[in-house]
Amino acid sequence: MPPEKETVERVHLWNRPGILLVDKPRGPSSHQVAAWVGEMLGCQVGHAGTLDPQVSGVLLVMLGNAVRLAPLLLQHDKEYICLMRLHKDVPPERVLEVAQEFTGRLYQRPPRKSAVKRALRIREIQKLEILDINDRLVLFRVECDAGTYIRSLCHHMGFALGAGAHMQELRRSRSGTFDESQMHTLHDVQDAALAARDGDTARLAAMILPVDAAVPELPTVVIRDAAIDAICHGAILAGVGVISYTVFGKGETVAVLSQKNEFVCLGRTLVPSSSFKPGDTGLVIAPTTVFMEPGTYPRGWTKSDTVRVPAPKPKDTKAPSGKRTDISGRRPRQWSSRSQGAGQKGKSSKKRYH
Repeated sequence: MPPEKETVERVHLWNRPGILLVDKPRGPSSHQVAAWVGEMLGCQVGHAGTLDPQVSGVLLVMLGNAVRLAPLLLQHDKEYICLMRLHKDVPPERVLEVAQEFTGRLYQRPPRKSAVKRALRIREIQKLEILDINDRLVLFRVECDAGTYIRSLCHHMGFALGAGAHMQELRRSRSGTFDESQMHTLHDVQDAALAARDGDTARLAAMILPVDAAVPELPTVVIRDAAIDAICHGAILAGVGVISYTVFGKGETVAVLSQKNEFVCLGRTLVPSSSFKPGDTGLVIAPTTVFMEPGTYPRGWTKSDTVRVPAPKPKDTKAPSGKRTDISGRRPRQWSSRSQGAGQKGKSSKKRYH
């Protein structure tokens, strides 16, 4: 019989939401790199901004429930360093001219090897800077929208130069506000994980960024401690729970923070900031993605705080004597002939009111 496989015990070294910037090497897929990080740290992981196997650079790995940030992180602008190879000799002056022509909004169709539908799309190139030209090799830096295909950009630039071209090498140097200075190699992560197993978690903690680092450009709202647990349970934030905020409009995404600058949740604004001030009544922000665990702050609300729809008041009814029911709202009396009194002598004593 074949020997039994050894079972490796999975140690949970990290149990909080966070973001780890990994220097993805050439070779493995983005999914494989994220899976390796998950095995090292023993936690749930996800990644934002897929890189092809032969592309290296900044890969954002989300830890724990930080995976809920994926829709936001995928929208970040990107920066790449690309090495393009021309198929014919082209004067350097002509390469510089064409580089300027390929800034602005461009039509692109994803390459055949891509994992998305090959539908025509528009992406914007904010900046395209030629760094060096050596014979047929062209090194350039490009800043672009999320979802821009640099392979297609090289192909189209080759057409414009009349020589043909293809992407030789590519490295992502920035994603949103995250750049190469914050990256860590897989070897660094493994060394920090081994140190954490031995009780030294400082090195690993220094590598992992808080989730609020992903949303520095969003408007912020600081709320009272008493409102935090209710928000963690899905309650809509009212103006009385707000301490301060930066300017925002209606329908925008905002970052909701505690007084200690802890990231509580992302929310969608129901009204513009100009329509209320801290302490006012009325609902202002609906949480969309909650990151703080319920119970982190003491409950500042009770079940009796739930909004109840008041029962409709009973309609005024005329009693046979001409008197109305009392204003306390109690159920009207059941009148009968015995209680009619002398004012009803002209009517039959057998008549009943139900």
